Amino acid sequence: MTRTLMQATAPTTPSPRSGWLVQMRSEMPDTNDRNHVYLGVHVRGPVTVVHGRATTLLEPNDLVFCDPARQHLLRFGADCRMIFFRVPRCFLGLSEPELDQVLGVPVRGGEGVGSLVSGFLTALADQAESGRPTIGDRPARTAVRLLSVLVMELLEADTTDEADDAPGTANETLSRIRAYIEEHLMDPDLSPESIARAHHISVRYLQKLFQNDGSTVSQWVRERRLDSCRLELGRSNRRTTMAALAHRWGFSSPSHFSRTFRGAYGMSPTEWQALATSAFATTPPRAPTRRAERA
Repeated sequence: MTRTLMQATAPTTPSPRSGWLVQMRSEMPDTNDRNHVYLGVHVRGPVTVVHGRATTLLEPNDLVFCDPARQHLLRFGADCRMIFFRVPRCFLGLSEPELDQVLGVPVRGGEGVGSLVSGFLTALADQAESGRPTIGDRPARTAVRLLSVLVMELLEADTTDEADDAPGTANETLSRIRAYIEEHLMDPDLSPESIARAHHISVRYLQKLFQNDGSTVSQWVRERRLDSCRLELGRSNRRTTMAALAHRWGFSSPSHFSRTFRGAYGMSPTEWQALATSAFATTPPRAPTRRAERA
């Protein structure tokens, strides 16, 4: 069930109140609107945030930024409610990578800036329920300032974690990320952004982890996909079309897969399959030599 509590009027000139919408909901907002994000304030009942591989049970007054178009998932139990504030993205002033760092990250509403934001937004919702449905410019500006402080604190916390990351911890993080990549190689949407989001780190730090190991995220994903394709092609008891193989392992098209395979191994997937399956009867086929990456 969805109940609209407050709808901001649209003024002639842009202002912080333009585009705000407040709803009491028992489900995730269903929209592909790219001009807004939602900030949820938990009211009651069991609500779980599933963000990457982490699962967090929200407590009353906890907050979470979410973008339904990116499928940050909220799981609602029985008799639960959240207040959702639709926030114009332009007022947050965040780049796409920065937005990725804050979306889906639970914020405790009982301490620090989270307590201030939760209390203020809850008061706005209470005001709407009492019969004053329009957000004025002054409270809207206050809300924007509070949200700006909140997102900056989230970003700074992420940067602090990176700065304090000891070499041993960094290696453990990299190992977890590689294991995650291995589990999701067949996902066509696997990307530096989705990987960073799943591990609650910034894309910049993700790239740094791989650079320190002499590689890049995209290169690692590409090589692991190519190795998986090569092994599948080399099985004598398996026949598959190149289109199906490319699709299964996350390549955008058969032609892209063929070009990437040839660039890495110096032969086409079809040539490797023929060589591998013909040699398999007498001796296991040797993997083709991978060409060095060009700068």
